[in-house]
Amino acid sequence: MTETPMRNALRAGFQRGGIELRHLLRNGKEMASHLSNVVVALLVAGFVGDDVPGTRTPMAHLLLAGFAAYLLFQVGMINLPQILVTEREEGTLLRLRATPGGIPAYLVAKCLLVVALAVGTLVLLLAAGALLVDGPLPHGPGDWLTLAWVTTLGLLAVVPLGAAVGAVLPNPREALALIMLPTMGLLFISGTMIPITSMSVPVQQVAAVFPLKWMAQGLRSALLPDTARTAEVAGSWELPMVALVLTAWAVLGFLLAVPLLRRAARRESGSRLSARHEKAARSGAPT
Repeated sequence: MTETPMRNALRAGFQRGGIELRHLLRNGKEMASHLSNVVVALLVAGFVGDDVPGTRTPMAHLLLAGFAAYLLFQVGMINLPQILVTEREEGTLLRLRATPGGIPAYLVAKCLLVVALAVGTLVLLLAAGALLVDGPLPHGPGDWLTLAWVTTLGLLAVVPLGAAVGAVLPNPREALALIMLPTMGLLFISGTMIPITSMSVPVQQVAAVFPLKWMAQGLRSALLPDTARTAEVAGSWELPMVALVLTAWAVLGFLLAVPLLRRAARRESGSRLSARHEKAARSGAPT
């Protein structure tokens, strides 16, 4: 059977992604940084008392569901852009420019890496939460199915978008500052830390534009009892709207990611790479 360019790119991407995943698992420093997010979530949940207003659902359960959504969002919108910017500065995109199907294969590899990282982090958070702080878990097959499709659509929404963001960020030193502030802002207005109904209507409307709010709402529907839906804006989980918004962001992300990565690769040259390394050397930064 004749190999098509797309099939070659997918195969190369999965091979590269598997190699990068193994390297990540062997990197103790990197793994510790990801595990620290789970530890912080568990500590916060362990010290939170009371119930969600108007319900008998523990506030700690809402927090853990919100942290689960945020950790998925963080991997796509913070970790992935930083990886892409760093590797662009190191000349990875310049090398890919001369490789047939290099950019699609690279994007597939990064998607595989961050999806594995995100799902692993989610499983660890839910398992450790259930064991250590009596955290929530899905109650039946329907809830497990909801957890699976919300996680899948959520990652499809944020991973390509994170790749697109990483393609346009200037450099690793400025990347974190540029993406951290808006991401932390979304964390606080999207109903991940406190019930979204406790916020003003304009804030709720801003949060509803972005995927994190719907990821958190979808995960709450899978992890919390049905009575907790009374604390939602519409008084229900709105799962069709969750699916619609996340799908729209997924389509937008895919439409942006590959062209922007190709554009970033076209702009790379040996002289630009050398200039960046010389500048980094003068400033004392590692190259």
